[in-house]
Amino acid sequence: MTVPSHGKRLKRGLEMSDIGVIPNGAVIIEGDTITWCGRMEDLSMGSVKEATVLDCLNRVVMPGFVDSHTHLVFAGSREEEFCMRSRGATYQEIAEKGGGIVNTMGQVRSATKKELKKNGRRWLHRLLEHGTTTVEIKSGYGLDLDSEVKMLEAINELNAEEVISIVATFLGAHALPPEYGKRKQEYVREVVDRMIPYIGSKRLAAFCDVFCEKGYFTAAESKLILNQGKNFNMSPKIHAEELNRTGGAEVAVAVGAASADHLEHVSDAGIAALAGGETVATLLPGVSFFLDNPYAPARKLIDAGAAVAIASDFNPGSCMSYNMQMMMTIACTQMRMTPEEAITAATLNGAAALKISGQVGSIEPGRKADLCVMNVPGYAWLPYHFGVNHVERVVKNGVILEF
Repeated sequence: MTVPSHGKRLKRGLEMSDIGVIPNGAVIIEGDTITWCGRMEDLSMGSVKEATVLDCLNRVVMPGFVDSHTHLVFAGSREEEFCMRSRGATYQEIAEKGGGIVNTMGQVRSATKKELKKNGRRWLHRLLEHGTTTVEIKSGYGLDLDSEVKMLEAINELNAEEVISIVATFLGAHALPPEYGKRKQEYVREVVDRMIPYIGSKRLAAFCDVFCEKGYFTAAESKLILNQGKNFNMSPKIHAEELNRTGGAEVAVAVGAASADHLEHVSDAGIAALAGGETVATLLPGVSFFLDNPYAPARKLIDAGAAVAIASDFNPGSCMSYNMQMMMTIACTQMRMTPEEAITAATLNGAAALKISGQVGSIEPGRKADLCVMNVPGYAWLPYHFGVNHVERVVKNGVILEF
């Protein structure tokens, strides 16, 4: 299952159903790169007589998952908030009682970088076991310069030390830290004037993100922050339309964002903007499932011609799951995506949301050899037989991993 790009950066609309199934297929890898892919009967055996052979008979081979939205580096946990929600408390009510982002902020500020890395490393190993070979990780639980830098340094060091590929995103505009009280504009200036220039100059993040939401950061503030990020070579991303309709999708397209993420309350105008632009609509089905919130209108977005990705949003508060196979199941059952669309959304379009679809997300010559061997009789089993891990083997950068 190759999920071919056909020379394009992403797939949109009907293109998302093209997952390039090759029955009795084969892949040749040299070093860390795919050099050939096709039918076994077209394979020149002389070209591979010295090769190590991985027999995948009666298995599905597919690109490794690209999870383009996580908050994987954090400290502590928030199971007590899960209990509060089960008793009827809302996201905002929990936040008003000192829970939510600010809860994790306190624990991250108290943690050492070594502790953050130890915790993150545990989750990264679990991601690989479940087939994710590339993951984006955001800061945003520090909310002051020193703590944000500590998080980003931990993320970058994990990228250097671990097999899995990691893309770092700066999310200083995640919430208003409590020491600022109601002085939000002062904090916006802190993000714009101090945090972004320092983090950009140190090349600690590829992307700059903002939580554009009622009670957090407005569309105008988001645009200011994201444009400043661009000034320091951080491409824009945006948390948009999660809890309310804010115009964040339109902001994303206006600033040329790589992705607009969440979109549970996106308007028809926002859908049209995304369909007409290059911004990937990244949907997070696990969040709606975990919080019992409305689901993003995946069907409307795809039918309008938008490029849709799905990601886990793995974090301690709103989605304590990193299993992209489960995210595909929820996308199919609750968001009316087809299995083919969900597969494209979790691979090639996830890579496009990180601007690396020329490197990963598909099985094509010239791409990195990031593959999963799934112990299923056909690709539809990936979302159909849910709640289990179908991964039998992972190949990362051409190396067969052992778990």
